[in-house]
Amino acid sequence: MCKVISIANQKGGVAKTTTAVNLGIGLARKGNKVLLVDTDPQGSLTASLGYVEPDEIPVTLANILTAVINEEEIDMAAGILHHEENIDIMPGNIELSALEVTMGNVMSRELILKDYIDMMRERYDYILIDCMPSLGMMTINALVASDSVLIPVQAAYLPVKGLQQLIKTIMMVKKRLNRKLKIQGILLTMVDYRTNYAKDISSKVHETYGSRIVVFQNTIPMSVKAAETSAEGISIYAHCPRSKVAEAYRNLTEEVLENEK
Repeated sequence: MCKVISIANQKGGVAKTTTAVNLGIGLARKGNKVLLVDTDPQGSLTASLGYVEPDEIPVTLANILTAVINEEEIDMAAGILHHEENIDIMPGNIELSALEVTMGNVMSRELILKDYIDMMRERYDYILIDCMPSLGMMTINALVASDSVLIPVQAAYLPVKGLQQLIKTIMMVKKRLNRKLKIQGILLTMVDYRTNYAKDISSKVHETYGSRIVVFQNTIPMSVKAAETSAEGISIYAHCPRSKVAEAYRNLTEEVLENEK
């Protein structure tokens, strides 16, 4: 039974892509077949996995979704890239920006990505969708296609404040477009527990949301090592397996798997 998880937050720089990469590869290391889908026109996920020029990739998510819109037959292997750490990637690039504009005129436009994801479910145990930093049409498509949403939030005042709008959007999608959608949990990222500020923010998240939304027990520490992995095109497990951030993502993977039981 495939589980589709969107990793979403309209705020940029909260470790969405880092979480998608390391949770995805963490799940693969546990024996799962995993597909990562890059819905960001910046192609951050694609670049982070070693494809440093996403705009030069011949077949990407934009081509696949265009085929869905035009009701063309789709080869399910088309566009899929294979990473050395045993995951598959559906790359994204700048063409998604133009596609998002086009989608505004398409009937049932919120269901376009779902049509593709539903075709791929039988091939994978987990599909992780890395969302763009906005609440636009592509993010709505990701939420409609998903079973759950994982929300990375930087342990700082403004990112936490922006949570309210995101949760409101998720609830709207759940009510109108995807009844089964649930919030997998809020993940605190870039946490520096040496400061009282980070501790205060963490307490505020638990206090405000903890009674109705899961707040992951595991948090992701502030780390230069995590940023370095993007340049290397590999996960934190391959880059620095004994680091605190590698341990944090291992623990997060275990927590996600435990929540499925």
